[in-house]
Amino acid sequence: MAEDSDVLIPKHEEAKDDLPGSEAKLDPAPEWQPRYAGSDRLKGKVALITGADSGIGRAVAALFAREGADIAISYLSEDEDAQKTREIVEQEGRKAILIRGDIGSKEFCDDAVKRTVDQLGKLDILINNAGEQHWDKDVRDISEEQLRRTFQTNFFGLFFLTQAARPHLKKGSAIVNCTSVTMYKGAPILLDYSATKGAITAFTRSLAKNLAEDGIRVNAVAPGPIWTPLNPSGGQPKDKIPDFGKDTPMGRPGQPNEVAPSFLFLACDDSSYMTGQVMHPDGGDSTSS
Repeated sequence: MAEDSDVLIPKHEEAKDDLPGSEAKLDPAPEWQPRYAGSDRLKGKVALITGADSGIGRAVAALFAREGADIAISYLSEDEDAQKTREIVEQEGRKAILIRGDIGSKEFCDDAVKRTVDQLGKLDILINNAGEQHWDKDVRDISEEQLRRTFQTNFFGLFFLTQAARPHLKKGSAIVNCTSVTMYKGAPILLDYSATKGAITAFTRSLAKNLAEDGIRVNAVAPGPIWTPLNPSGGQPKDKIPDFGKDTPMGRPGQPNEVAPSFLFLACDDSSYMTGQVMHPDGGDSTSS
């Protein structure tokens, strides 16, 4: 954590869980592989994707690379996972760079954007995907440190990155934020996490109006229960993992490669008349009571 953030939240090494979690150790392994051939929908574009080492971020990086984009892979600490994502992007014939650090630090966010532009030449697409999640049954159990840390990662980091990216974005650029089904449905054991996702949704809608005149679109994706390292690494009680996602109308958790196409649609010209919108790859979860 950078010095300017130490007073706000504890370092990740002091956390009570195993976040961010290793995809290399996850069994069964999440499905990140793109399901179809590319069609150059992002040809010549450069995308900065946070949390791209694993989970949804890795699947988005893989799909964007297949569609022709070079990728800046921002991640916290899972070097093995990040290297794997880099290999995936390069196997698609695209350039990839690794940017290791904590997006809760404004200094890191500024540096991540600078390194993206310096090494890949520009920035066309910002994917604010990284996040952390901690479960608590009682609101009184959420410490001030955890509350600040969750907002620092999930919302402040997104805000800082958007600020840093703004001078480089131009007409035709896109920002896609990751909110959550918990913002719409609520989650009794994810009180602080759900609150950050509400903030992200409100920011998405407001920023979309703010940037519309400049031809920059801002949208969001609200995944439901998706099988990634986030939940088994401390985002959910361990006894809930065997039934994770089974209470959705589709009766199962989603896979990262079932979410990535929503990010692609909102990042490319297919969605040229959409801004301030949220897509819901959630197995019908947001529609159930």
